[in-house]
Amino acid sequence: MKVDRLEEMLRTIDVEARATAFLTGRSSFAPRVMEAFEQVPRTAFVPPELIDYAYENRPLPIGRGQTISQPYIVALMTDLLEPRSNQTVLEVGTGSGYQAAILAQLVQHVYSLEIIPLLAVEAAALLARLGYSNISVKTGNGHIGWPEHAPYDGIIITAAATNLSPALLDQLKPGGRLVVPLGRPHMTQDLMLIEKDIGGKLHSRKILDVAFVPMMDEDHDSSITHG
Repeated sequence: MKVDRLEEMLRTIDVEARATAFLTGRSSFAPRVMEAFEQVPRTAFVPPELIDYAYENRPLPIGRGQTISQPYIVALMTDLLEPRSNQTVLEVGTGSGYQAAILAQLVQHVYSLEIIPLLAVEAAALLARLGYSNISVKTGNGHIGWPEHAPYDGIIITAAATNLSPALLDQLKPGGRLVVPLGRPHMTQDLMLIEKDIGGKLHSRKILDVAFVPMMDEDHDSSITHG
C-alpha cells in the first residue's frame, strides 16, 4: 500500500509540473530530484495520526503552528535550487526535517536552521535515527543565517518572508541560487528564484503563487522587501 501511495505521489508531482510549466518553465523535474523523493519516506516526517495522508499532495500540520509542505512544492523548490552532489546548502525552516532529507540525497551537506527549539531537537533526532550524516540542524534565526559555514551554493527558505536580510544574502555564493516565498503572512506569496551572478549582483524572478506559514522573527534590516 505504501508503495502504491508513493507512486501516486510521484505521478501527481509529474502532473502538477506539466500543468504549471507555463509559469515555472519546468514541465518536469530532474530525474535525480525525483529519485530523492523515492528514497525519503515522507511517512517518517508527519505526525503518527496523519500517516495515512503522508503521500497526498497537500501540506500537513506538524504541530507548533508549522506544516510540512505539499510534495509538489517541495519538489519544485528543490528543482529550482538545481542541487549538485558537491554543493553545500543552507535551509531556513527545518520543520519536521523532510526538505532537509530530500536535499541530503542531492548535495554534499545541508545546514538547516529552525527557530523553534523543540522542532529543531526533534528533527535532528529523527534525521539521525534515519541515518542522515550530512545534515546539521541547529536552533537559530534564519535572517541571521549560519555564517560559520558560508558561503552556500544554495539557500532554501521554507517559510514566507516579507524581506531578506543582507546578512543572509551575503551568505549566498556568487553563482548560487536562493528559493524563497516572499510576501505578507497569511496571504498568497510569490515563490521567488534569486540568483547571484559571479559579480555578486542579485537577479530575481517570480515562479508562481504559493501559501506558506510566516517566517518568524523578522526584526532586522531588509535588503529585499516584498509586498
